[in-house]
Amino acid sequence: MPLFPTERSVRTTPEGLLWEPSERWVRGRKGDVTVVDSRHPVLVWEPELPVPCYAFPREEVRTDLLRPAKNPPTGSHTGSQIFYDLQTDGALVENAAWTFPAADLAGHIAFEWFHRWGSGLDHWYEEEEEIFVHPRDPHKRVDAMPSSRHVQVEIAGTVVADTRRPVLLFETGLPTRYYIPREDVRLDLFEPTGHRTGCPYKGRAQYWTWRGEDEVPRNLLWSYAEPLPAVGPVKGLLAFYNEAVDLTVDGERLQRPVTPFTAGLRA
Repeated sequence: MPLFPTERSVRTTPEGLLWEPSERWVRGRKGDVTVVDSRHPVLVWEPELPVPCYAFPREEVRTDLLRPAKNPPTGSHTGSQIFYDLQTDGALVENAAWTFPAADLAGHIAFEWFHRWGSGLDHWYEEEEEIFVHPRDPHKRVDAMPSSRHVQVEIAGTVVADTRRPVLLFETGLPTRYYIPREDVRLDLFEPTGHRTGCPYKGRAQYWTWRGEDEVPRNLLWSYAEPLPAVGPVKGLLAFYNEAVDLTVDGERLQRPVTPFTAGLRA
């Protein structure tokens, strides 16, 4: 028996799905309509995806707003066969929801998250906090820690940042990110772009691109103007993709890591 009731409560289905109950109060809205209001959600990890989704008991879903899908993507979502279109305020969202083909999850409905796939419900809340892109993984940590390490960043041989007061952000499964005060970054060598991203652990980020003529990936510098409380120390600081710049920390040149972001970083 686990030492604590919730310790490693992840379960596996024959289809390869991982799932566990969550004690969070989760709500999902489409416009002004609350479609999901659940105090008994289930987190589900699909084999081909690194992040979880939520599935909800039918009685905690506005099933009166769901219609059998007209063009179901049968076979996606680990072989799911049943999909639903969502009808709200005269608008139809195709394939907004589905059921997993697993006995353990019978009676549960899962939904797409708009900010991840561009469809589905567009506002999600855990308790009173809005969550972006995808649900948070309870087995993942994100820690922002002030440091006195000496961090230098180079692009195409030019030192673009030099600091001894970074904030190090440690995120499970990703390389350490070095957040640097603006006055320690040559921001004149970059120009802001309209690119924006959202993260369920950190918030919404804005980006800058290298002004030089060298072949350098776009949007390799970012900042969180209003980060989520858990990573408050990175507020207003600037970070570079380790995958695309040369980082030297305390005199040691770091190797460029290969991460899920590498493929998307193209000059």
